[in-house]
Amino acid sequence: MKQKLDLDEIIVKYRPILSFRIKKYLGHQNPDWEDVVNEIITNVIEKIKKGEFRGESSIGTFIYTISSRRIVDYIRQKSKTLKHIPEPKNFPAPEQEFESRQRAKTLTEAIQKLKPKYRKVLHLYYYKGLSRNEVAEKLGISPRRVSERVDYAQKLLRKIIKK
Repeated sequence: MKQKLDLDEIIVKYRPILSFRIKKYLGHQNPDWEDVVNEIITNVIEKIKKGEFRGESSIGTFIYTISSRRIVDYIRQKSKTLKHIPEPKNFPAPEQEFESRQRAKTLTEAIQKLKPKYRKVLHLYYYKGLSRNEVAEKLGISPRRVSERVDYAQKLLRKIIKK
């Protein structure tokens, strides 16, 4: 129970100091600062319970060392994440968006006019992304027949759309 009281006193004393330090290094606007503080306090408590704090330095120095390492780890982790984030694409112009929707609508209407066997092969091949062999297996036809149906369906779609 004595150790629990000491841990509570440590938390009460060092949480505000840690909070100030973490906000200073990570920025006040950073929403993660509180999580980092909680991780550090949890880490400190675990290390004290395991006996890793031997009293060779003050508890403040012990906490400072742990917090310094966690701040560096956090910054490294965030900078790695930022390096791998792709640049956002430009928003399409309104007329491009409209044209794209119109093409999609036209194509959807054209596909609906196809016979079911052609719609099914197009659905499996293009929408589901199955290979020619996988489509053949699902439909119980040869891979060559799948290719023929896809080609013929594309020709029919071109005719329908031209009208």
